[in-house]
Amino acid sequence: MAEKYGPENIIVLLGAAEAEAAGLAAETVTNGDPTYAGSLAGVQLGLRVYHAVEPEFKEAVDPAVYDEQIGMMEMVLDVDSIIAEMKSIREQFCKY
Repeated sequence: MAEKYGPENIIVLLGAAEAEAAGLAAETVTNGDPTYAGSLAGVQLGLRVYHAVEPEFKEAVDPAVYDEQIGMMEMVLDVDSIIAEMKSIREQFCKY
């Protein structure tokens, strides 16, 4: 999809329950698979990536749908850690 539509036109949305897992997935779609085990090893896509609990996503969707689908998870996730991890990945690796 990055080749077909251009990486500047794609946003990846994650929903991992832990900051570390979200960070690993985010790094994979930005800088390439850091474990060098998958098909994206060494492939730097530079895609913009967000987590479903980040304010940027939350503000972009219908509040009722967000509350119904994600709201309960905010109570059990370490939202601050997830947000910090995602921002760090974007600052390090995102081109767009």
